[in-house]
This record gives sequence, structure tokens and C-alpha cells, in this order.
Amino acid sequence: MDDTDSALLGHLQRDARLTNRELARLTGIAPSTCLERVRNLRARGVITGYHAAVDPRALGRSLQALIFARLRPLSREVITSFRGYLSGLPEVLSVLVVSGDEDFVIHVAVPTIEDLHAFLMDRVSARREVVDFRSSVIYQRTVTQVLTPLGGADEG
Repeated sequence: MDDTDSALLGHLQRDARLTNRELARLTGIAPSTCLERVRNLRARGVITGYHAAVDPRALGRSLQALIFARLRPLSREVITSFRGYLSGLPEVLSVLVVSGDEDFVIHVAVPTIEDLHAFLMDRVSARREVVDFRSSVIYQRTVTQVLTPLGGADEG
């Protein structure tokens, strides 16, 4: 990973719809070099895909929350099953399996506080493996739009 790769990644993370020619111009390299470098970043697994960012509020989901859940018995099978269950729910934005007091952190987006309550009662507490959960409403959220290498551009 060098400075050119870092610049390519930064531009693509800000706008993945840039054409190869535009990306090359912004980075100061030839289009053929740009195309090869982006292909190499994909082949190395640095770039894992492209997507459209969507604002949950624009889809009527103005309330976001984090749900912290503990499961028992704690086993690979239980964790895998619960993670798969959550991933299939339309309210769920992301699922994290974590260490510490809780086993899962679940990020959800729903229309109202009543919908959050229904999700907790009907989807989370209804599962036998869930022994405890708590939720925190998200008031504000800032997302890092551009991920850069740590410790300099030569790492990677």
C-alpha cells in the first residue's frame, strides 16, 4: 500500500461511481495504471465491494438503537444461529459478536419507539438463548467515510 493506493481508496470511498478516467485524473496517474491498481486492490481484498449509502430516515426509520444481548448456553452453534437469525431481520443494520459482559451488539433502525419496543419483545426476548438484553437509543451518529491505513502509507 503506497500513497497512490491510499489516494485511490480515499477517492473511491468518497464516490465509488467515479469513472476510471476521473479517478486517474484525481490521483495524477495514467488511466491504464489506475485500472491496474484498482484491480490489484480488489484482488488483494482491500476493496471488497461497492454500494450505495442510504439514509435510514429517508426510508421512514428515524429511530436507531444499539441492543446489547447475552446468550446462554454460549457455544459456536448458538452464536452462529443467533447471528444468522438477526441478519435476516429487516430492522437490523449490523450485528457484532463481542467480548465482555454482552455477547452481541445489534444496531437497528425502526420508525418509532413503539417499533423498537416491539422488536425487543417480539424478536429479541422471544429467543430462548437470550438471557438478558438492554438497549440504548442513538441520538447522533458520525460515520467515518474514508478508512486509511494506520502507521503510514507503506503498511499493508
